Amino acid sequence: MYNSPCTMIDIEKAIAALDWKREPYGLYEPIEYTLASGGKRLRPQLVLLAAEMFGGKEKEVLPAALAIEVFHNFTLLHDDVMDKAAVRRGRPTVHVRWNDNTAILSGDQMVIEAYKLLSNVPADRLPQTLRLFNKMATEICEGQQYDMEFETRDQVSIEEYMHMIRLKTSVLLATALQIGAYIAGASETQQQALYEYGINIGLAFQIQDDILDVYGDPETFGKAIGGDICCNKKTYMLLTALQRADEATRAELEHWLQIQDKPDEKIRAVTDIYTRTGAREVCETVMQLHTHEALSQLDALPQNDATEQLRKLAEKLAIRKV
Repeated sequence: MYNSPCTMIDIEKAIAALDWKREPYGLYEPIEYTLASGGKRLRPQLVLLAAEMFGGKEKEVLPAALAIEVFHNFTLLHDDVMDKAAVRRGRPTVHVRWNDNTAILSGDQMVIEAYKLLSNVPADRLPQTLRLFNKMATEICEGQQYDMEFETRDQVSIEEYMHMIRLKTSVLLATALQIGAYIAGASETQQQALYEYGINIGLAFQIQDDILDVYGDPETFGKAIGGDICCNKKTYMLLTALQRADEATRAELEHWLQIQDKPDEKIRAVTDIYTRTGAREVCETVMQLHTHEALSQLDALPQNDATEQLRKLAEKLAIRKV
């Protein structure tokens, strides 16, 4: 699709080669379990694609790709604890299979392991790579904090929501690209173009997920539809509907936000409000704008196979079906 023919194989082999057969097993077995659960491996792919674009050597950039993937999975492990999620990628989450304390401690160790992997990038590239990685890690934690705070706030603006998903979701994609390009010798201007591509792809992906959670096909979306509605999650769809609704429709929506014991009825009613207020069309327009902005960033970059694969990634997003 948008990954190099050898990219996924190399990433999976490299992840499988990481040695977690250490004591105490209770610390490292959950890490192995988490990394073996699959996933798209999108973020390490982006590191390798960005390096490939500028003629980088895989052996020099692979440690950063692995570090990004380990760190990403750490965030998922801790997210599952905070969200009390029971299933991840079709398997029991770590805190369910083991317990909360194990999940927290194994997640902490994954951060350390990510930095150990990162230390294997070429020495002359390590200081700046660490600065980029640290900035990313800090912003992801800030985004998660905003997301948690939004759960208990009655009023959240669309601008605040976009800032939150930029931090929580987009900066990891953007930094994966930037680090790969930096290690391969790209200029600051080229790095920034890839960073902006990643930011916009991340924003578009999240808004599209907001749409799919309401209007998607469960078979292709991979999870039940209406989950965000049931838990009153602050999404672009909800915030747009609240902003566009007239007084009566807003009162109707706020009524359903108080209902917790009629999930099917609530999903139908809120979906109808989203449709009536035009929230879906607004979300689709914003998603397309960010997709097009991502594509425009590629115009200033070397035009090769890696660039084409990033273009296909953005185009695939733009045509995802509900």
